[in-house]
Amino acid sequence: LQGIIQAYKSGITLQGNTTSLGRWDFSGSFFFSISAITTIGYGNLSPSTAAGRIFCILFALFGIPLNLVLLNEIGQLMLLGVQHCAHCLEEVFHWQKKASLLIKTCALVAGLLLFLLLPPLLFSDKEGWSYEEGFYYSFITLSTIGFGDYVIGMNPDRTYPGWYKNVISLWILFGMAWLALVIKFCINFLE
Repeated sequence: LQGIIQAYKSGITLQGNTTSLGRWDFSGSFFFSISAITTIGYGNLSPSTAAGRIFCILFALFGIPLNLVLLNEIGQLMLLGVQHCAHCLEEVFHWQKKASLLIKTCALVAGLLLFLLLPPLLFSDKEGWSYEEGFYYSFITLSTIGFGDYVIGMNPDRTYPGWYKNVISLWILFGMAWLALVIKFCINFLE
């Protein structure tokens, strides 16, 4: 029994009479890497050897700053896209402030749908969570709070498609950039 527990802690899952690398396959490793460099750190998976811990420290020392640069660039591209759409509307319809407000509202609604309102439907289907649990997971993840009480792909009773963790990892990166823009807007509004 102790061997099974140790194997599970090492990322190996038992499936009938066979074993699987589970959390340390490509998708699981990619998801771990994303949760490390985004500083979400769910707390459900961590290196268990001294070499693994040292590698994780070095990976994070370089990965976190690179991720911040990446998130900033993604956010700036999103903002440029919104500004470009507003400029096009101003030229076509000769709207001034209305175009800017309309495009910003559309970008906010699209972001809400893509990053906070629709993903809980996927989580309900793949994880068996309620919509509220999926929404909670979405916000806790994208805000980098990452309590670890809900983590995708960890239920041993469920089978997950190979694309699932990879798509969620990309959702995290783009969602964090979008939420950072929303938080920046809120800060500017409050100031």
